[in-house]
Amino acid sequence: MTQRINYAEQSPELFKKFVEFLNAIKEGAIEESIRDLVAIRTSQLNGCTFCLDMHVKQARIHGERELRLYHLAAWRDSTLFIPRERAALAWTEALTKLPEQGVPDDIYDRVRTQLSEKEISDLSFLVMSTNAWSRLNVGFKSVPGSSDKVLGLDKAKLS
Repeated sequence: MTQRINYAEQSPELFKKFVEFLNAIKEGAIEESIRDLVAIRTSQLNGCTFCLDMHVKQARIHGERELRLYHLAAWRDSTLFIPRERAALAWTEALTKLPEQGVPDDIYDRVRTQLSEKEISDLSFLVMSTNAWSRLNVGFKSVPGSSDKVLGLDKAKLS
C-alpha cells in the first residue's frame, strides 16, 4: 500500500479552520444524539472506516444505545428511531448521495415537519462537514483508531 500524506500536517492552517468550523456546528441547533447518528450514517454511505470508527465511539461515549447503532444502516425498517431522527437521516442521505434531479420535495417536506428552518440549515452544514471529513480520510487512507488517544475515544472501550 502506498503511504499517504498527513493532510493535517501538510495544511495545518486549513485543518485548524476546518476543526473550528466543526466546533461551531456543535454549538448549533442540532442535538448531540442526532449529530452522532448523522455522522455515523454519512460515514457508512461514504465507506469511510476511519470516520465510522470514530463516530461510533463518540456516540457510545455520549450514551447512544448499542442496538440503535446496529440498526442505523437499516433505519427505515427499524422501530428504534423517532420521526425527528428519521427526517434528519433522510435529509442526510439525500445530501450525501445527491440525486441527479436534486433533493425531492417529499424529503424536504418531511424534514420541514420535524425540524425548524434553523435546524435544517444547521443539519445541512453538519452533513456537508461530515462528507468533507470523509473525503479527506478516504482519500488519505486514515487508519481507523489511530487518533483514539488524542480524541479521547479510548474511553469508549471499543478497541
